[in-house]
Order: sequence, then structure tokens, then C-alpha cells
Amino acid sequence: MRLFVPAVAALTLSAASFAAIATVTEADMFGKPAQASAAQRTISIDPKTRWITVERGEVVKFVANGQEFAWSFDGMSSSFDLDRIAPSGTLDRHLKVYVWPNAEDLSDK
Repeated sequence: MRLFVPAVAALTLSAASFAAIATVTEADMFGKPAQASAAQRTISIDPKTRWITVERGEVVKFVANGQEFAWSFDGMSSSFDLDRIAPSGTLDRHLKVYVWPNAEDLSDK
């Protein structure tokens, strides 16, 4: 019985931490679609584009192959392939997006 209570407590905490992990969505990680009119800047993707760097919290409009889409990078500071968020057929190759922390992320709060 002495070991039963600590074991139950440990299992309860483990289950709670798994539940917290399960609630992370792609939007939490990468951001979400945005209106083109909300864009703070436009990035034109051409054959010379090798990667893209944005700041967390930034709204960017992308123009590629005669198509466009906008994205709000309000997820985590990280890197990922742009084709994970681009509409199908917009890109003709893989491009890495690097999401840098913004000034607020770097402040001592």
C-alpha cells in the first residue's frame, strides 16, 4: 500500500503530460493562413530562391508560379518545408522556411 499511492500519483502526472502534448496542433507549430491584405511584406519566389527567413508573428504574402497565399507565422520559432503550408501546386520544389524569434521572444519580460 505504501508504494501504491506514489505509483498512482506518478501515473496521473504522466497521463496529464501526455494530454498536454496531444493538444499541440499544426497551427500551434507553424501558424495559420492569413488574408493577403494583412501581409506586412511580400516574398516573390523565383528559381534563385534557396530559403526563406521570416520573423515569428510576421504575416507574409508569398507569390510563386502565378499563385499567391498569405501566412501568419504565429507558431513556434523553428524551420520547416514551405510546401507543408503552401496550397497544392503553388511550389515546384522544396524550400525551407526559417522562423526566427521576434524581439518580444528575446526580451527578458
